[in-house]
Amino acid sequence: MNVSELRPWGIGLLLALAACVALPLALPPYWIYLAIAAMVSSVLMQSFGVIVGRAGVMSLCQMSFAAIGAWVVLWLNLRDAPGGFLLWLVLGGLAAVPVGVAIGLPALRIRGVNLAVVTLGFGVSTDIVLNANQFPGTSEFKSLQRPALFESDQGYFVLTVIVFVLIAIGLGLFNRTRLGRSWTELRHSEQAAAAHGISVARSKLAAFAISAFVAGIAGGLMVGQISSVVSSNFAMMQSVAMFAVAVLIGPHHPEGAIMGGIFGAVMATLLDTIGLPQDVGGILFGVAAIFALRSGFSQTDFTRMRKREKDARALLARERPPVPDLPPPPPPTGDGRGDRLAVRGLTVRFGEVVALSGVDLTVPERGVVGLIGPNGAGKSTLISAVTGFLAGYQGTVELDGKAIDRYSPSVRARHGLRRTFQTTAIAPELTQYEYLMISAGRSLGRGEAEALLKFFGCPPGDVPVSIIDAGTRRLLDVAAAIAARPRVALLDEPAAGQSLDESMEFGRRLAEVPERFGVSVLLVEHDMQLVRAACEQVTVLDFGHVIASGPTHDVLENPAVRDAYLGTADVPLLDTAPVQP
Repeated sequence: MNVSELRPWGIGLLLALAACVALPLALPPYWIYLAIAAMVSSVLMQSFGVIVGRAGVMSLCQMSFAAIGAWVVLWLNLRDAPGGFLLWLVLGGLAAVPVGVAIGLPALRIRGVNLAVVTLGFGVSTDIVLNANQFPGTSEFKSLQRPALFESDQGYFVLTVIVFVLIAIGLGLFNRTRLGRSWTELRHSEQAAAAHGISVARSKLAAFAISAFVAGIAGGLMVGQISSVVSSNFAMMQSVAMFAVAVLIGPHHPEGAIMGGIFGAVMATLLDTIGLPQDVGGILFGVAAIFALRSGFSQTDFTRMRKREKDARALLARERPPVPDLPPPPPPTGDGRGDRLAVRGLTVRFGEVVALSGVDLTVPERGVVGLIGPNGAGKSTLISAVTGFLAGYQGTVELDGKAIDRYSPSVRARHGLRRTFQTTAIAPELTQYEYLMISAGRSLGRGEAEALLKFFGCPPGDVPVSIIDAGTRRLLDVAAAIAARPRVALLDEPAAGQSLDESMEFGRRLAEVPERFGVSVLLVEHDMQLVRAACEQVTVLDFGHVIASGPTHDVLENPAVRDAYLGTADVPLLDTAPVQP
């Protein structure tokens, strides 16, 4: 973590320290109580920040997880369990984790509104259970005693700030891990995440588990705030309201979580104090909703992204500093002439339509092979089948001689089979370096990342994705695939949106990839000049059949290939053999 990344954390810690010192001295007792409520809500907003802000999952049951944490704390208090309140807080959070995982299981199959309905159903069920059963200690009139150091309201406010800061630091550190970074990509495209070797199931379940843990702690803090709780404190509609606030503000950033907590706990009292009608709060909420719908970002994402863009434009105005050489490629696994990827008899049917029929294709070690054909020939279908995104095909796919047909897309990616898509789905709030780190699946130093970006003609790594054009985003996607140092990279029309000169330069660079990085390439393209510049061999598809395969020059001069591109070729029969040049 460099100095520029540490500065916001230093400022945040100083502000937290100032709040702990100044607010208990400056605020009257009632406002101290509201400040505690705001901080408890801020901790709860952090749980929304994980599941909604980071992972992009619609969850409407966070208050149910908070209720579990509160129930455990009160149950331990009733039995005078050892360890005291601080330990009980942690245990309450841990008790919510398995429930969070159980609720997350449907997210492996469904998403969007359907998943929201499932989580809403759990919230409703929790309401029913809580209304039918009192919290522990209610009938015994046993209230919770706060820890000695934080017994007063001023002291308890300090405790809530400490808990918030510790969770923020923990989530910040976790977000720098491979699993934590995967949430950002998961939010924008599950397919792209799987193509980068990320287990979508594990990422989603981890997001539900961690968000449930944080919500459980928030529920325990609520018990410490008011000594005893009732079912209405965890009503399902509160989850819905806080979900809306989370979408608009962005609680996956610490400042967003605090803004959300203040909005939920203090706004009504603040408006009443300054003599404004309560409808003003609704107006502010509506303005924020319009802004979020118009920009497509939460408030904190938008603010942070604009600052990054401003810094990046200043960076682009300066001369690019020299970058180190790329590290050497791994040594060849054999004599350099074996097949890295072998596709044999690949057949794909969509009902009665045969999209691919008995396709054979090989990609040699440290080679660049082109896959061309008219629109609808089956090129993208082949890539999707080979990389595991299209199940139910016939035939075999071998990577370094090992069949991988039973592997999921993420497992195939981790074994060294990476792909790009015709339409990029890169989170715009990321910098290019952050995207490479997510995609690589390994430790990627700044120097290597900068050298890789420069090799493919991309701007410096600190430039955010939001200000680079569509053609450069495709190049970034290629750089991300190569950054993983896979065995084979399957590139689906990576030069779209580039000029002729840019395309030719990209072709020359692509031809160097096998020797520079030890990565074999299967290139799907319509640009014949690019194919000539980059590919040693070419396979041609037409109506799902291989009509030619061999050295690039010979294949492109083949009359059958020319006819296919000009639209004059007849549809080949199922038993038609490839035309050899």
